[in-house]
Amino acid sequence: MFLTTVNSTLPKIVAVTLTLFITVFASATFAEEKEFAEQRVVLQISDSDPFKQTLVLNVANNLIKHYGPDQVALEIVAFGPGLRLLFKENSNDKRIQSLSASGVRFSACSNTITAMTKQLGSPLVLNEHAIKVSAGVVRILELEQKGYNLVKP
Repeated sequence: MFLTTVNSTLPKIVAVTLTLFITVFASATFAEEKEFAEQRVVLQISDSDPFKQTLVLNVANNLIKHYGPDQVALEIVAFGPGLRLLFKENSNDKRIQSLSASGVRFSACSNTITAMTKQLGSPLVLNEHAIKVSAGVVRILELEQKGYNLVKP
């Protein structure tokens, strides 16, 4: 009986441990990629309005045009209703792909993912460029502590 419990619990423990490690590692490393950037900007999207989603992508694009992709460290953090920007079927998929290729990072709030999964009754399928972070607001605070400027278009 003990072995059966261990055999069924062990894979769950390993999966949870790996998920936590990957989340912490991704959060700690992917903001450091452009250490010589002239500007560091975190853009918040917490609104499901398609106009605001387009606006946040426009701001990211304008910052890249102005400073150049190597001179601006840019991260878009999506939480609450704004997480819809990072849904795989979002109409801005190609723009997200293009911005990601220019070095823009896209963070998806795990708290919102959990809540929306429960609400919708099925797992969310996110854009391939979305990186899960523990909490969107926490990610913004971490970035601000590292010298990022918060912009809420």
